Amino acid sequence: MRALITGATGFAGSHLTDHCLAEGWEVHGTCLGADLRAPAIPGLTRHSVDLRDADAVRAVVARTQPDRVFHLAAQASVAAAWADPAKTLTDNLVMTLRVLDAVRLETPGARVLVVGSSEEYGSVEPECFPVVESQELRPVDPYGVSKVACDLLAQQHFLAFGTHVVRVRPFNQLGPRQRRGFVLPDFAAGIVAIERGAAPVLKVGNLNSARDFTDVRDVVRAYRLMLELGEPGAVYNVCSGTTVRIGALLDILIGASSVPIRIELDPARTRPIDRPATVGSYAALHAATGWTPEIPITRTVLDTLAYWRAELVHQAQ
Repeated sequence: MRALITGATGFAGSHLTDHCLAEGWEVHGTCLGADLRAPAIPGLTRHSVDLRDADAVRAVVARTQPDRVFHLAAQASVAAAWADPAKTLTDNLVMTLRVLDAVRLETPGARVLVVGSSEEYGSVEPECFPVVESQELRPVDPYGVSKVACDLLAQQHFLAFGTHVVRVRPFNQLGPRQRRGFVLPDFAAGIVAIERGAAPVLKVGNLNSARDFTDVRDVVRAYRLMLELGEPGAVYNVCSGTTVRIGALLDILIGASSVPIRIELDPARTRPIDRPATVGSYAALHAATGWTPEIPITRTVLDTLAYWRAELVHQAQ
């Protein structure tokens, strides 16, 4: 089996690469710019491609002839989407179009996974929890809007061209390799800095906020299963079906810290309005593939802490 993964050196992409390689697949991945300086993943063949360039994308698909295409690459920051909505909308939609068109023209028998987001659901009333795939899409930020557009574009390629496309809407993901700017890596990196001699104070936002978290390694396993067993044209949530308080993540980290740490609330890190946790249902995914989340949240948190301990040592060298 030969796979092409867009964004293969990113957070989820690198874990998906590891997973597909462990399955014995030949894996190719696209990356761009700074991603080329990321450490090489043994077994991954990297291709420098601007996914907005139709000819370049078509060329790499023609050259690699993948059986499976996982389209993960995107501008995924909500903050960046607010700062430049036009770029997020344009880039995410155009990249998805280029990938789908390249498959249609060069490898029409390939199966394609297009990764959306739970942000597509946006504002959901609590009485509608857990959220199922038929829930009305009401995105509240430009990133969510861009993912709705990509979702519909993927559906259009299935309906118009018969492309074997499966769409997914992952909820919040956690795990090793997640970059700073997200709650768990920010906590973990802050604690490691304190262990290495920084002032023993960790500034935090609202610890009572809760989210539906899934370990990224469980998520990428779901991605592969969906391309093998999911229904073409269908859409599936990837989630845990439960919520975890942000404070519970921090409690696990504090318990594993080698030094005492004082927690301080930083008003700058709290949101004026923190929307209720959106809880998803993975019933459709389970029915299609048998998938259930397997990695407990404690392991996710401790593995992330271990990653940042090693990462900050590496950065200091």
